Amino acid sequence: MGTLVTLHLPPGSPIAEQPWVITFGSLDESEDWEPIVCGPYEHQHALALARAVVIDDDLMAVVEPMLPLAGVEAIRKEIDLARDAAEDPGEDFEPLVAQEYPGSPPEPDEVLAGWRRIAGKLTA
Repeated sequence: MGTLVTLHLPPGSPIAEQPWVITFGSLDESEDWEPIVCGPYEHQHALALARAVVIDDDLMAVVEPMLPLAGVEAIRKEIDLARDAAEDPGEDFEPLVAQEYPGSPPEPDEVLAGWRRIAGKLTA
């Protein structure tokens, strides 16, 4: 069984509404391959897909939000916020507990519908 790592979000967190990506990598240092980054997905889709992939394989999946930032200044502001947060630690990555896992992974048509919703948010 692999490992799934993600942010622990409080209920109703606006971060859950961001697009999410999954980075899959090896748990075993003897395997030498580049991690695979997949997405964007809706939060619950990303969690379910990551879980389905790592459940029977020695892989690590990191599920994290994307920040669609438009421009250099927006990126710099987010970097400053991250640096400030590092000085005063807040939420860290932590493993999900079993009851937080979503159900079955979404079917491809559900993922496509999620992409349409994400595109609508990004272009609104």
